[in-house]
Amino acid sequence: MQRTVESRAFLNVLVNTLIANVTTSFLWFALTFWVYIETQSVLATGVIGGAYMLFVAFFAMLFGTIVDRHRKHAVMLLSSVISAVAFLVAGVLYLAQPESALLDLGGPWFWLFSAVILFGGVIEQLRNIALSTTVTLLVPEERRANANGLVGTVQGIAFLITSVFSGLSIGFLGMGWTLAIAIAAMAVTFVHLLFIRIPEGDPQVDPEAKSALDFRGSVRAIRLAPGLFALIVFSTFNNLIGGVYMALMDPYGLTLFDAQTWGFALAFASTGFLIGGGLVAKFGLGAKPVRTMLLVVIAMGALGAVFMLREWWWLYVLGMWVYMALVPPVEAAEQTVIQKVVPFERQGRVFGVAAAMEAAAAPITAFLIAPIAEFLIIPFMDSREGQRQWGWLLGDGDARGIALVCLFAGLIMVVAGVLAFFTKSYRRLTELYAEAPEQNVAAANADTQARSAPDGPGAPDLPDAPPVVPGASQL
Repeated sequence: MQRTVESRAFLNVLVNTLIANVTTSFLWFALTFWVYIETQSVLATGVIGGAYMLFVAFFAMLFGTIVDRHRKHAVMLLSSVISAVAFLVAGVLYLAQPESALLDLGGPWFWLFSAVILFGGVIEQLRNIALSTTVTLLVPEERRANANGLVGTVQGIAFLITSVFSGLSIGFLGMGWTLAIAIAAMAVTFVHLLFIRIPEGDPQVDPEAKSALDFRGSVRAIRLAPGLFALIVFSTFNNLIGGVYMALMDPYGLTLFDAQTWGFALAFASTGFLIGGGLVAKFGLGAKPVRTMLLVVIAMGALGAVFMLREWWWLYVLGMWVYMALVPPVEAAEQTVIQKVVPFERQGRVFGVAAAMEAAAAPITAFLIAPIAEFLIIPFMDSREGQRQWGWLLGDGDARGIALVCLFAGLIMVVAGVLAFFTKSYRRLTELYAEAPEQNVAAANADTQARSAPDGPGAPDLPDAPPVVPGASQL
C-alpha cells in the first residue's frame, strides 16, 4: 500500500514537472525568437542565452540549500508561485510599455523585461533539484535509474514541444498572448500541486549549515563520498565539450537547411531524448552506472567526431538524433550515483553544486569557441592550405571549418572517457556505489508520520511499512 502511494505521488510530481518545464522553456524560447525576429540582433539573443545559463550557475547552490531545508512539496509550490509572479510582472510590463520600448536594446525596459522572464525560468531549476531528491524519497534504490530515465524523457518532451510551439506562438499569436499562455500554465501547475501528497517527514536540520548559501556543507557532502567530486568534474568537462556543439549546431544546420526546415529537423532530432530516456526507464543503467556513463560518453565523442565528416543532411540529422538519445543515460547515471552515495538530507546541496558547475561550463565554451571558429578555423578551412591538409577527411562544403572543430571536440571527449577508466576516483566511486546501503527514506518518513499521528478514535490506522525485498519493488 505504501509503495502504491509513493508510486502515484512520483508520477504526479513527474507530470507536474513536465507542465512546468514546458511552460518555462516555452516562454524562454519564445523570448529569444521574438527578440531576434524584431531586432535581427544575434548579440541580443546570445546575451539572453548566456544570461540564462549564468543565472542557473549563480542560483543553483542556493536552490540546493533551500531544497535540503524544506519539504520538497513546499519547494515545488514555491517554484510555481515565483515563476507565475515573474511571468505576471512581465505581462504587466508588456501592457504598460509599447513594444518599441521593450525591443530597444539601448533602453532599460528591454533588459528589465528579459531579466524578469529569465528569472521566472531559472526558478524552475529549484523544482528540478527538488525532483532529483524526490526520486530518492519515493523510489526504491533498485528502480532509481529507471525513474531518472523517466525524468530524462520528461525533459526531452519539454524540449520537443517548446522547439516547435514557441516559434508558432510568436508567429501566430505574438508576445502578448504567449505571455498569457505561460501565466495560465504556471497557475495550472500550482493548482495541480495542491492536490499532490508526497509522503515525507520534516527535513533534518543540518547543524553545520550556517548560511543560506551553504557552500561548505556542499563541499563536505561531496568529500565524504570518495570519487564523487571527480564525477562532477568529469560531467562539467563533458559539458565544456558539449558547449562546442551548442555554439555550432545551429550555424551548421542552417548551412544545410532553410530556417523552417531546420526547425523541423531539430524537432525530429530532439525525439532522441525521448528514446534515450525511455530506454533507461525500461532497462536501467546496470549494476555499475559510472561505467555505463563513461561508455556512453565515449560513444558520444566518437559520434560527435564523425557526423559532420561530409555535408550530407541525413548524416547530420541522424547523428544529432543518436547524440541526443545518449544524453539521458549520462545525466541519469550521475543522478543515480548521487542519490545512493550522498545522505538524503544533503542531496539538494550536492545537486545544486553539480548544476552550478555544469551550467557554467557550456556557455563558457560556447562564448570561446564561436569567435575562434569564425575568425580562425573557418577561414583556414576555406583556404587552399586548409583544403589540402584536411580535404581528404572532411570533403568539400561550406562548413568544413565547423566540421573540423567538432571532429577534435569529439576526439577529446573519447580520450577523456577512456582515461577516466584508469583513474583511482573511478574505482573508488564504483566500489562505494556497490557497498553503500539503500537509503530507505520513504519508509522512514512513513514511520515518522505514524509515530507523530494523534492517538484516539479519530486517528487513522497506518499500516507498518512493508519490508524492502530486493527486486520486488516497482515504480
